[in-house]
Amino acid sequence: MTDRSKIIFGNKISSSAVKSAEKSKQKYIRKFGDDSGENYPAKIVPNICLNKPLNVYDIRVAEGEGGEKFDTDKGIIVGNIRMGFGHYRISIAIASAANALGYTPYWMDLNSYPDTTCTKVISAQNDLYSMGSRLSQKIGLFNKLVWEPLNYEGFRKLTYNASDQKNAELMAPVFKNVPKDIPIIGTHVWPAQAALHAGMKYVVNAIPDNWPMALHFAEGSVHTIQTYQAYMGYRILNGMQGKDILKPMPADSLVYTGHYVDHELVSNIDTDCAARLDRKKKGEPMRFLLTIGGAGAQQELFIAIIRHLIPYIKKKKAALYVNVGDYKNVWISMCEKIDELEKLSTTHFGDWNDTVSFAEKAVTGKVEGIHAFWHENIFEAVYCTNLLMRSSDVLATKPSELVFYPIPKLFLKHIGGHERWGAIHSAEIGDGTLECEDIPHTLQMIDLFINESLLLEQMCGCIRTNNSIGMYNGAYKAVKIAASMRSGKQE
Repeated sequence: MTDRSKIIFGNKISSSAVKSAEKSKQKYIRKFGDDSGENYPAKIVPNICLNKPLNVYDIRVAEGEGGEKFDTDKGIIVGNIRMGFGHYRISIAIASAANALGYTPYWMDLNSYPDTTCTKVISAQNDLYSMGSRLSQKIGLFNKLVWEPLNYEGFRKLTYNASDQKNAELMAPVFKNVPKDIPIIGTHVWPAQAALHAGMKYVVNAIPDNWPMALHFAEGSVHTIQTYQAYMGYRILNGMQGKDILKPMPADSLVYTGHYVDHELVSNIDTDCAARLDRKKKGEPMRFLLTIGGAGAQQELFIAIIRHLIPYIKKKKAALYVNVGDYKNVWISMCEKIDELEKLSTTHFGDWNDTVSFAEKAVTGKVEGIHAFWHENIFEAVYCTNLLMRSSDVLATKPSELVFYPIPKLFLKHIGGHERWGAIHSAEIGDGTLECEDIPHTLQMIDLFINESLLLEQMCGCIRTNNSIGMYNGAYKAVKIAASMRSGKQE
């Protein structure tokens, strides 16, 4: 196993930082054990939620009979973790594009193997991140002194990558019996790093954010980028070691692809934008999609938005979708705090067929009132938002992975400083608002969307223009890069 923590793209890491990285790894070994000697099997089974629409198969680390054989010619692994909903959603976009291009997507979630050191390490860090996310919304001083600096500058440092590389060595054993010549696209850096440590030959590292951070480096992979701003920052390792001028990434290690978006959404952009404009022209209720992320933060803001929309909903000037993901307690809490919410709402809870049916009919049908969605299954919880996007007019979301989707967007306050750059990008290409940094500005923007047509017309026009130059084709391009690495034919 190559030690990737001492030199990163030709830049030597200080001995103290290397020692700190090794201490981090040893801390996890003491806590969770070292299973590098284990021989974990790899079993292929259909994904319960995504197999039917996207032909997705899960890679399980499990004993037992049954299971499919790996397709070493057309198989592409989507390596991911559940840390919030964002990395799962990017994975779904990659899997969707792979399926549309004729490949078989294999879903490999490193946070789904409970008896492995790999999952224990990831789960511990995920729990810390989720807790920090929620605290940042409740305690202003914690957000200012800890959370914002960590997400904005802490993850940016090259030394942070050195520590991650050491920890990722503990994640490599789950790849033991995965064929090494199947390409893997990591939608979080840890699967990409772990795959390289495990000897996987063809690794693509699909970087999610628009703020360049050394956190996302997996040297040895091809890094794909969604924006040119991020491309420039990553190419020169901008600010990743203070004001030092660092050696740049090699040109063949970094590729601009455009936004990672599902085939089902990209292929229907013109149709869906036309439907949005037609609904506005006819005076139908403007459909807002409010999606609650995997950390379950920002509840106070969601409550304010829903309260503000209720009078519009009663007058049939607005309609609302609320996806609380797999956080049913969030819905219960909001119903306790918002008068009439429960009475005005139709709930789509736990019945995936009902959710799919509703989403399909809403694309061309009428929608009124409030529709709430909750699903215990994580895939259903995340994919629900993707299905509802086609029939929505405005997506209200913090500026994270949903920044890059081809739907008019109202940006809520960020959680973690790195997210603000996503809103800046979207506003500049015209398919989203500025980030609304407080509740009054958020409500002002809702009023503008409902009471005039200009914002919607402008955003739909920009989405169509962006689509004409391939801006939303990043998922297809990432898949083609992975496939070309296997074939030896450069994409």
